[in-house]
Amino acid sequence: MVGANFSYPGGDATGDTRPLPRVGQPAPRPSGPPGSSGPSGSLFRGPVFQGVGLVLVALVSGLVWWLIRYEAEPEVQAQPDPLVSGEFKYERVAGPATSADCAGNSYGEIKRWFGEHPCQRVVRALYVTNAGEGARALVSVVLVTMPDPELAAQLKAVTDTDNTGNISDLLRDGTANLPKAPDVAKGNYESKVSGAEVTIVEGDFYDKHKNDQLLKRITTDALRLSDALRPGT
Repeated sequence: MVGANFSYPGGDATGDTRPLPRVGQPAPRPSGPPGSSGPSGSLFRGPVFQGVGLVLVALVSGLVWWLIRYEAEPEVQAQPDPLVSGEFKYERVAGPATSADCAGNSYGEIKRWFGEHPCQRVVRALYVTNAGEGARALVSVVLVTMPDPELAAQLKAVTDTDNTGNISDLLRDGTANLPKAPDVAKGNYESKVSGAEVTIVEGDFYDKHKNDQLLKRITTDALRLSDALRPGT
């Protein structure tokens, strides 16, 4: 009959057999193959994007670790060679000789002083430098380590005083044998104190060369050679 409404079991007039939703119930979301707009085909849940996510996480983690390691390990600057880093260049010709017996390696008042105030370590060496125009000099460098800075200051005060003796250089005690070498104890003397360390330098020219101002420059410059006498250098 025209205009009459017919109902079809299990479907509508178009032949769609899907069940009709109940009143108040949302229609079911369509499903489809991977890559469609359905839940099972979401591009952001596919294996490709999961792999890309893992790669990004690894890259970020590696970058963070590199930054932490770079900050934790600052660049170590190479230390200059004390033999060539000053006004004059030096060549070591004897030593270094290391001992814990400062009294046994000293003479004069200094020997008695060390008998009452033992040192921790004494390191001795001999160096040669050529300042040009026949000004070839031999310098003795001694590095003494005392138990504390106060005793180091006292030692410097005693050695700086005339006629109190000194720590023997390697020529004086026969440790080194350098033909025609000058007696450095008769040349120029310099000293410095740094914390518990005392550096003592004596030097003189070969071949009876005379230039007091130049010799003072050499022995003053040679004070830095104590950096070459510390353990590990």
